[in-house]
Amino acid sequence: MTSSLTVDNISKSFDGLQALSNISLELAQGSILGLIGPNGSGKSTLINIISGVLNPSAGRVAIGPVDVTGRPPHAIARQGLARTFQTARLFSTLSVRENIQFSLMTAAEKQVDLKTEELLQRFGLVQWAAAEAATLAYGIQRRLEIARAVGVKPRFLLLDEPAAGLNEDESELLLQTIAQLPVESNLGCGILIVEHNLGMIMRLCDRVHVLNEGQTIAEGTPIEVRKNKAVIEAYLGRSEGDESHS
Repeated sequence: MTSSLTVDNISKSFDGLQALSNISLELAQGSILGLIGPNGSGKSTLINIISGVLNPSAGRVAIGPVDVTGRPPHAIARQGLARTFQTARLFSTLSVRENIQFSLMTAAEKQVDLKTEELLQRFGLVQWAAAEAATLAYGIQRRLEIARAVGVKPRFLLLDEPAAGLNEDESELLLQTIAQLPVESNLGCGILIVEHNLGMIMRLCDRVHVLNEGQTIAEGTPIEVRKNKAVIEAYLGRSEGDESHS
């Protein structure tokens, strides 16, 4: 039985500054939802609230029937949510293999060695398996962080700019890997991905949610969002034909 991650009318203010206003979205297991918007639109604030790093000023977050609003990150993780960060957070002195093994042991995986090798293969990390995480190139660290998050077998996975710092080939490999996660019978997780690489978002996601200045300005399929006037103006400024005063 599949469940949903539900964000219901979330608002957040910091010292009187309204960072988010009444944001609602729903992510079903087995689907990929993109979260985009210009810098400062509230994307990171929203995923920090979903994952328990921040408490909302109003609204609620639920995983299936369980209200997780305001719970600490470890309690929300136990409900089946995993996430990555804009900057990779790894055990820097452990090897790539050991980093993955640790995540599997955290998830009480019984076949740790077998599953570790599967994740090394899936994320193209075999050749770096014995290397210390701190010695890896940035793009490889990003792949390792996602592999670790997948290792805990989440129902929902939040990816915060996973393609940041990756070259074109690395981004393509990552896209293909992420695309497979929701359809795998042993995982089938829902993915919420925050990403500045709009080409990746448009190819990868089933639906896209767009924020600007802390408010939802569009939600729909990639094709619908790409044609939305409010989205075009949020990214490019005034639409063509408007006077520009610089």
